[in-house]
Amino acid sequence: MNELLFALISQEPAAAAPAGCAGGGNPLFMMVAVMAIFYFIMIRPQQKQMKEHQQKLARLKKGDVVVTVGGLIGTISAAEERELTVEIADKVRVRVLRSRIADVHVNAPDADEKAK
Repeated sequence: MNELLFALISQEPAAAAPAGCAGGGNPLFMMVAVMAIFYFIMIRPQQKQMKEHQQKLARLKKGDVVVTVGGLIGTISAAEERELTVEIADKVRVRVLRSRIADVHVNAPDADEKAK
């Protein structure tokens, strides 16, 4: 048994791979390629979406219908720099931070006017 093990260890490899062909390429190139793919698939679209959302928040005005992060739907009755007053029912108003607005809906009266 020891003789067989010694014979296997002492044998030379049958075919040595040429230098530079390590079967996977340059690790630095592979890492850069993965990071580039990750950037274009994950990071860049998310940054674009965040920028569009920030622009929507900056354009909010009185009369816009909004949805808060908590799920409340209401109409903006007053707008300040950091806060909005949102009317969620008749004579029921809540103050909401501008950053806590999740979505902006198209105003129903504006859509009716355009349809006419």
